[in-house]
Amino acid sequence: MNILVTGARGFIGTALRSRLGDMPYQVLSVVRGGGGHGAASSIASIDAITDWSKLLKGQEAVVHLAARVHVMHDQSASPLTEFRRVNTEGTINLARQAAQANVKRFIFISSVKVNGEFTVFGKPFTADDIPAPLDPYGVSKYEAEQQLRQIATETGMEVVIIRPPLVYGPGVKANFASMMRYVSQGWPLPLGAVTDNRRSFVGLDNLVDLIVTCLHHPAAANQTFMVSDGEDLSTADLLMRIGGAMGKSPRLLKVPIPCLSLASTILMRRNIYQRLCASLQVDIRKTQQILSWTPPVSVDDGLRSTVKGLSP
Repeated sequence: MNILVTGARGFIGTALRSRLGDMPYQVLSVVRGGGGHGAASSIASIDAITDWSKLLKGQEAVVHLAARVHVMHDQSASPLTEFRRVNTEGTINLARQAAQANVKRFIFISSVKVNGEFTVFGKPFTADDIPAPLDPYGVSKYEAEQQLRQIATETGMEVVIIRPPLVYGPGVKANFASMMRYVSQGWPLPLGAVTDNRRSFVGLDNLVDLIVTCLHHPAAANQTFMVSDGEDLSTADLLMRIGGAMGKSPRLLKVPIPCLSLASTILMRRNIYQRLCASLQVDIRKTQQILSWTPPVSVDDGLRSTVKGLSP
């Protein structure tokens, strides 16, 4: 199978290329902004006018990872417009050209944010829930999903949509990396009482394994899948498991939840409070049943792999 992978030098793309390199696939890696070398090709940008025709020639499948993701201190006059330009218009432009080039299957890495930002405890998101995105990133991904399904109907190209929650693994950055660093350095963390929420995560190896499964599994065609490690954790449990992977005991202070909520309101950090104290669960039973798929790597093994790559 000839496969085109966008976002090939990103966090997920790097791991996917490594996995596909050990399999009987011919992979064309595409990166943005120059820097293409060896087996990689570069494009200037991903938007509604990008010309993919030469890169798509002879390809049988596309894995579309490239996206505009969360931007710290976004200075855009209209963040939603910028997210749509890449995540919606850029995706649909690529998909239409892929269909014209007779690509058989198009795999789109979407986001759990299409479903929403948090769940009621014990009622996880499913792939068939009515979407309720709240931020520009989630909206742009949802709009892309809608149009991809229309393209599949019109052209016969098979579309597979995967909605991951937070992805962790070697080289993870942003909040997850900060959390690991705080545990490693012995910082006191006021999250010891956050034991009643549940969060779904997905290890990088598990996500890559599902993508590879969706490349060849006949039943994946025109389906939407949730993905996770299959074990949901409270925030306190996650920190304890990270500490266990490091051989350390994290310093968790049992600050009452109402105090954390009040402090987040005063400091205008409600978004941080929700990420740490609210629940966000996904139900992967549909994924497991349709694809006969089980996450191959446990949470603890995934965390041990992740902490090995933690920079000082």
